[in-house]
Amino acid sequence: MTQATTTAPARVAAVLVTAPMADAAPPGVDPAGFLMAMAEDTYEMAAGLELVRPVILSVGVPGLEEIAWPGTPVISIASAAAAFAALPYGTEGVVISGDAPDLPPLLVGKLFRELGRAPIAVCPAEGGGAVAVAARLPLPDWAAPDLDFEAPDLVVRLRRRAPGPRMVATTPGWHRLRRPTDVARLDPGLEGWDSTRALLSATGPGSR
Repeated sequence: MTQATTTAPARVAAVLVTAPMADAAPPGVDPAGFLMAMAEDTYEMAAGLELVRPVILSVGVPGLEEIAWPGTPVISIASAAAAFAALPYGTEGVVISGDAPDLPPLLVGKLFRELGRAPIAVCPAEGGGAVAVAARLPLPDWAAPDLDFEAPDLVVRLRRRAPGPRMVATTPGWHRLRRPTDVARLDPGLEGWDSTRALLSATGPGSR
């Protein structure tokens, strides 16, 4: 038992939070508070995954320690491109965009399963880019230059750079909250996204 608790975790789930994500706040909602609510919901989902250690990656967003469970690393990075290089442990990792508060944990599980047959797996975002990217660690050198969560053709770019076929897998896609109108994509019937739900309910415009 002692050895199991000291061994580095095999899987790590990192929530990537960037300052521009606050731009998705609907009218009448404090952008900083909206960003923190989205990040907290996304983190709570990641932290609840079995056999996975959570991490928070911050690109210019202070105060994220407030939403982290004790023992969760909160790491400042210069840009999203540095996300995988910043992961402190693990043999498999997933980086999840912090503006996906209602992302089902099942989709993260599918990403890890895809790593059994490919070194990279992508959950595409509606409208382009990615909601989450999983990889065997360390991230392959060929993937690093094109790992841009906002790139509309991310999967195409990764597959073009891959040294062989079937090296970039995909899962069913999901949505991110990238603009104020995207809050309409949140489904009140889905479990989770409690902080975002509560904030929207309390502020009137855009409430659910």
